Amino acid sequence: MPAYIAKRLLALIPVLFGLSVIVFLMMALIPGDPASAILGSYATPENVARLNRDLGLDRSLPEQYLIWLGNLFEGDLGRSYSLNRPVLDEVLERFSATLILAGSALLLCSLLGLLAGVVSAVRQYGWADKLITLLVLVGISTPSFWLGLLLILLFAVNSQWFPASGMYAIYGGGDLADLLHHLFLPMLTLSVVATGVIARLTRTAMLEVLRQDYIRTARAKGLSERRVIYHHAFRVALVSVIPVIGIQAGFVMGGAVYIETVFQWPGIGSMLVQAISSRDLLLVQGGVLLVTVAYVLINLLADLAQSLIDPRLRR
Repeated sequence: MPAYIAKRLLALIPVLFGLSVIVFLMMALIPGDPASAILGSYATPENVARLNRDLGLDRSLPEQYLIWLGNLFEGDLGRSYSLNRPVLDEVLERFSATLILAGSALLLCSLLGLLAGVVSAVRQYGWADKLITLLVLVGISTPSFWLGLLLILLFAVNSQWFPASGMYAIYGGGDLADLLHHLFLPMLTLSVVATGVIARLTRTAMLEVLRQDYIRTARAKGLSERRVIYHHAFRVALVSVIPVIGIQAGFVMGGAVYIETVFQWPGIGSMLVQAISSRDLLLVQGGVLLVTVAYVLINLLADLAQSLIDPRLRR
């Protein structure tokens, strides 16, 4: 297992290098002059030329990338001109809020999706299977931003059971109970689509496993149905579902951009929207880079978990 982990970590090096190139080029090739956007009304030709020289924007793209990469290794992502603070400090502060939202949504959709998929497969063609299939179809087909607005209208405006925005109460609060109270609606909104995807693929994997000969053998040996399903079938089906959960982690983090905007959640998604509107390219660059690296690491953890369940994958 240590050798497999080391091999997977070494395979991350070219992936992270490629990500850094893509993120840098994506920001560098955006039309417009960043110096003019930063200076605003003070954007005289002399000031623009001076700022381009100070930021290194007057150099070639390869030189700009090497300078940016060197600063990245030193933990320097530049300084946000719209917030007047280091990009790394702002990104890490916002990312902690996004991690709470996306992590709780991923945990919720994984638990609900796995449970729904198993029940649907075990009760194939029964009323539970039909109900879960209908709910999954509706959940996958519903736009998350529209669902978020609907939940705000129903549970925040009409019934006033949950707050409509923010991470903590403006006055008072600030504890775990206050956080969970504000977290419920955006977490639920963000997890609906991923729950449907995981449930459908879990059902498919379980049905395939339940048709195998060793499942018939386990039942013929007199094992209880619960043990056959959860100890034998579910464990094998989970090997196929874990990579899907890793992929859904990326969609959950990507969906946090507009869900955070809908619920005014102070995470990296709402930060990116504000940074794009103010053309703060360094802040956008730092936020996108951190999100992509987090997605790669989450999929690495999914691969390691998959290899723990099925040792054959290590070979």
